[in-house]
Amino acid sequence: MAKCYIALGANLQEPAAAITSALKVLSEHSDIHQLQYSALYHSKPMGPQDQPDYVNAVASFATSLEPLAILDLLQAIEHAHGRLRERRWGPRTLDLDILLIDNNIIDHPRLQVPHPGIELREFVLIPLAELAPELDLPNGRSVKLLAHAIPDNGLTILAPASSLPV
Repeated sequence: MAKCYIALGANLQEPAAAITSALKVLSEHSDIHQLQYSALYHSKPMGPQDQPDYVNAVASFATSLEPLAILDLLQAIEHAHGRLRERRWGPRTLDLDILLIDNNIIDHPRLQVPHPGIELREFVLIPLAELAPELDLPNGRSVKLLAHAIPDNGLTILAPASSLPV
């Protein structure tokens, strides 16, 4: 079983409901075990500012799925939630990104692990540190220290994990 960490984000329609729904789908999947997730966070858009603010979270789970099968599963969940890929860093109904799979480094045309932006995004690092404060990235850097050092850019908790109806 591999331990996988994913980032969840949405800013169209009902973003908190979309993230909660995605977590529920993952929790019911036969190849996903020990699902855990952070609080929901409110964040400003990273890309173009002519879009609504985001809701973000991070989740972890154990799985025997191969990395590309995990990617296919996450993209199927995005598609089921109406995800359209119209512009880079544009608005979306649901975005699910693989952050880490164990301590693996993957460089595939469809998948890069660790996620290339993991150390640069407060809406990833802060929820990841909430979920796994003792985690180190494959490069040896501490998630907790990275999260402590990154500017929060107005990131706020929208709903604690314990309140999510998953």
